[in-house]
Amino acid sequence: MTAARHVAIIMDGNGRWAKRHHLPRAMGHQRGVEAVRKLVRSLKTTGLECLTLYAFSSENWKRPEEEVGDLMNLMRKFIKSDLPEFVANDVKLHILGDWRGLAPDIVGMLDDALAQTAGGSRTLAVALNYGSQQEIARAAAKAAAAGEITVESIAAHLDTAELPPLDLLIRTSGEERLSNFLLWQAAYTEFWFTDVLWPDFTPEHLVQALDEFANRERRYGGR
Repeated sequence: MTAARHVAIIMDGNGRWAKRHHLPRAMGHQRGVEAVRKLVRSLKTTGLECLTLYAFSSENWKRPEEEVGDLMNLMRKFIKSDLPEFVANDVKLHILGDWRGLAPDIVGMLDDALAQTAGGSRTLAVALNYGSQQEIARAAAKAAAAGEITVESIAAHLDTAELPPLDLLIRTSGEERLSNFLLWQAAYTEFWFTDVLWPDFTPEHLVQALDEFANRERRYGGR
């Protein structure tokens, strides 16, 4: 049996959850944040070194302006309310994506959060304004500028270069696609799909996924 070190989650289904409960989409996003909070609190009991969450993609800017605004405000509230808990629980924050393209006040809040949590032993990586194709292009350009384009040199310039290799990728809500998320990192990653909508996803679901992962045989192209 192999224990996972690094799990990533595509948190899908907030809008459908809201529709199912006859609530505004904003309420679905709020309940999704609560699911994130519970999962982060469970990190100390799962044994994971890193949990990566797909929070806001570079394609999400195409959503209605009101919804994007709601998501940004939720981000602000989450950072303000949960940063002390991250510090107290030894959680280190890591950001993927072109996050410096977000609103200046959010960038400032994230800079502060990164500094305050730098000493954490477990990592919460959050993908913000993130697109995997764009990440790979940036990494390849940096590798070329350094004089050598190889698998190793590109990997060294990815946003995840400091993180453990990705072991397991989870997607909620019944969808089974990567949606421009960690395409390079997922080359030999195991996948776990569930019909559970993200606001209903619990630490118990994560444990179920980790247990199933531990019983899989990973051959990395070999026999």
